[in-house]
Parts: sequence; structure tokens; C-alpha cells
Amino acid sequence: MGDVSTSERLPAADPERTGRLREALRAADFTADGLLDLLGGPAYAALARSEAVPALRATRGTSPLETLVRLFLLQRSVPRAQARNALPLDEALADGWLVPADGPDDDGASSASGVPGASGASGASGEGNEAVRATVDVRPYAGPEGQDWWVVADLGCAVGGASGVGMPEGVHGRDVVLGVGGASTTLAGITVRRPVDRALDLGTGSGLQALHAAQHARSVTATDLNPRALAVARLTLALSGAPEPLLREGTLFDPVADEEPYGLIVSNPPFVISPRARLTYRDGGMAGDDLCRTLVERSADRLAPGGYCQLLANWEHCDGEDWRERLRSWLPAGCDAWIVQREVQDVAQYAELWLRDAGDHRAGAEEYAARYGEWLDEFESRGTTAVGFGWISLRNSGADEPAVVIEEWPHPVEQPLGEEVARHFERQDFLRATDDAALLDCHFTLAEGVVQEQVGMPGAEDPEHVVLRQQRGMLRATKVDTVGAGFAGVCDGTLPAWRILDAIAQLVGEDPVLLRDRTPAAIRLLVEQGFLLPAADGRQRPQGR
Repeated sequence: MGDVSTSERLPAADPERTGRLREALRAADFTADGLLDLLGGPAYAALARSEAVPALRATRGTSPLETLVRLFLLQRSVPRAQARNALPLDEALADGWLVPADGPDDDGASSASGVPGASGASGASGEGNEAVRATVDVRPYAGPEGQDWWVVADLGCAVGGASGVGMPEGVHGRDVVLGVGGASTTLAGITVRRPVDRALDLGTGSGLQALHAAQHARSVTATDLNPRALAVARLTLALSGAPEPLLREGTLFDPVADEEPYGLIVSNPPFVISPRARLTYRDGGMAGDDLCRTLVERSADRLAPGGYCQLLANWEHCDGEDWRERLRSWLPAGCDAWIVQREVQDVAQYAELWLRDAGDHRAGAEEYAARYGEWLDEFESRGTTAVGFGWISLRNSGADEPAVVIEEWPHPVEQPLGEEVARHFERQDFLRATDDAALLDCHFTLAEGVVQEQVGMPGAEDPEHVVLRQQRGMLRATKVDTVGAGFAGVCDGTLPAWRILDAIAQLVGEDPVLLRDRTPAAIRLLVEQGFLLPAADGRQRPQGR
């Protein structure tokens, strides 16, 4: 893939005409649910992997939905009459969503589709075999409350990476704008969705995060270094019926340096650690993980009190340095932090992943080897042995001693996690404000969905250990001793912790004073991880202690 400029002119976003196009998409059931119903599970999943053939086979008819899938997701031309049956054709042509195709429609055994028997309509309404094609990808997307949304992207980039479905060689380049991918949906899922006055989507790309934020923020600002991305984001929000965001061009926080602070900052930045910046959407232009570090360090200045900054990031694992301490050094004063490392790749795996993303695996063997070598040279020069990927969530608590949790959790989780992120920080507030003596006076409840597992040899009288396991949210599992299991099992909010511990001490024959002294640390861990929740009346102090 060469470093060329994107050639397609983007559509206009006239509000009234875009509204009519939106209604046509909805009327044809060109929605996430409609797409699944039409394609079926295997073809739908294949499309998400940037494999088009199953979807082409499933769209050989001429219904409006099949027409829209072929136009906007598969980049196939269709006859004008067929397109007119699916959407307001004249307006779509006038605004630039569609343009005349260079040749006839991709019917029959067209070399464009490669699917024997693929058929299209032709000759209707006196429009002959003239065909039209789309100028952008439009991907149906289901909002968090079942909304029908549509995410706009450059051709071939509605799903997957830049080498995705049907990507024509000359239609993309360093300023390509991607659509919905795994990273963007992950970030949308972990973002705290509580009402705020002002939200900032930094590095907006196709506008997906701004679209989500528009549902719970009075005002949304979207920034990007790529002016084409700002135009695409405007299209995404307009086509989905959301208010137009404030659009600012520039890098990092520079475009909003003079703006009021934000209650939410969200960013899926160009975090790839690469030897040279080739693709704006992924390569940040700074050495190593400096872009992510800078974003984290500068976020506190733009956050309102109590505001959240949430982003995806890559970070280096370097010789002689604990990756947790590396990330801890990034954190700004006065901000609580929860950082979760979800995956680690060695430098060879990492280089191969992004060489494929850029299409370099399709280059000649000599050129591929040279580019691969550039990546390994870069990592060797920096002492980088691996690269971590994960989530960073900050909250501007203003605390003198911020609560910082940096952990590795590569296991499955239950999305969306935004509410769990908010509750995590609320639990940190509780723990910070509650010393051990006060903790024992608190009432706790067992979180919803926590189950107990006993692990041991079959037939053994006593288990080797007991595991508490969450069935919601982070899906954590933690070992507890007999006291911890008994304590958690009794917590229903009615008794203070010290009374429960005294009763357990009687049962196990232990000094209650010693048990009270050694248990607060275990209780704190169970609260921090969300197994135990402070009850609403958790500060009641019983008489006679």
C-alpha cells in the first residue's frame, strides 16, 4: 500500500436531505438487526472480519436492503433504478453519497464481485444499465439503548483495518478514516455514561465516541489532526440524527487549550508504537509511547472537578523497568487512576500485526523484510521487549493521595463496563475516607451475581480453597480463606462488620480481637474489587462495642 492521499470527495450533510436519507435507511431495515437477519450469523461475522464473499452471496437479490448493503458495505455498483428503489437517488447523487459508476453494474458473474450468479436489476424506468456507486462506507450500528445509528468511513473501512472489505488501492492513504472496529467499541463500552455539561472526543476519527457522548452531554467537542476525519464525524452524527458537535482541528489538547474544562474526555488515539508515522489514524508521530504519556499527563488540566478521562493506549515494556511503574509515572497529580492491561505482545508479534494493518504483508519479500527490520531496530534501540495494550481511566478527584490501581486482566469481561468504572472510583472514595476502625463499623452487602466455588480433591472433607467469582462486570475471581468466605456469605447489610467477625471468631475458636485486627485488609480488597459493597447505612455505629 502506497502513502497516497484519499481521493473521494465526501458527501455534504444538508440536514433535511440527510434526514430523508436516514429515514430511507431505516425503512429498508439497513440497521444492525436488519443486517444480521439478512446475512445470517456466519456471513455477518465474516463481514466483521473484513471477508466479503459470504455477504456478496447473501445479497444477490434486488430488495432495498440488499441494494444498500452492496452499495455502502461491499462497494459494488448497482443500477440506478435499483438504487432509486432503496433511497432518494437524486438527492444522494446531488449531495455526493453516490456517484455515477465508471461502468455497468456489478451483475452476473462480475469480476468485481467474484460471486457466480450475483444478480442486479437493470433496464427499469428508462435508466438503462447505468449504474451508481457509493463514495463512503456506511455501517449500521446499534446504540446502547437500541438506537439505529450509522457510522461513516472511507471506502473499505467500515469494518476491520485499512486493508478491509473491498479496499480499492488508490482510494486510501495516510489520512484514511476508519469506521467501527474492536478498539472503538471497547472504548465506547468502558466509558462512563453519566450526564455531563461538556464532553471532548479527542482524535474523533469517524465520530463514534462523539456520537455516544451526544446522548448524555449537553455539548460535545470533537478534535482531530486529520481534517477529513472531522468531516466524516460530522456525517456520522448527522446521519444518525445527533446534534452537530463542535469540530476543532489539531493535535492533542491544542485545539481546546482555551476552552472550559470537560466532564468527560474520551480518546481512541493513534497509539501504535511504530518506527515512522505513515497512517494518521494509527501512528501518532511521537517516539515510543510518548503520545499516550503526553495525553495522560496533560489531561488533568482539561478535566472539570470529578470529570473522567478515558482512553485506550499502548505502552512499552522495557528492560529493567516495571511496566506498572512506567505507567504510574505518567499520572497527573490529583487524579485517581484505574489502568487495566488487557494484552501483551512481544515485539515480533506487535510488528507483524501492524505490518499487516498497513498492507505491508502484500509487498515484495525484500521490501517486507526491510520494513519488518525497521520495527525491530526501533524496539532494540529503545530497549523495548514487549508492548502492552489496555484501558486507562482517570478521574479528577483532587485528592492529595490519589487512589491508583494498575493491574493485568487478560480475561473476558462483560461489556458495557462504564457503570462499573464509575462504581470503582466511588468505592475508592469510600476506602480513602474510611480507616480500619470505621471500616469494622460499616455494613456491607454481597454484590449481585457473586457465587462461591469450593476447590479440592473429589471426596475430600474440606476444600483446599474457596473462590468468590463475579458473574457480572469484570468477572473477577479471588481466593478467600474460611473467614473471608463466611464473612462475604453473611453480608446482607443488616449487621456491622465487627459483629459478623465476632460471630465467626466464636465458630472457629479464634480470639475476636485478633480477628478484627487482621481482617480489614481482606475486606478492603473485596470492596476494591467489587465483591462487597458498602450498604447505604454503612456508617451506623452500634452501641456497646
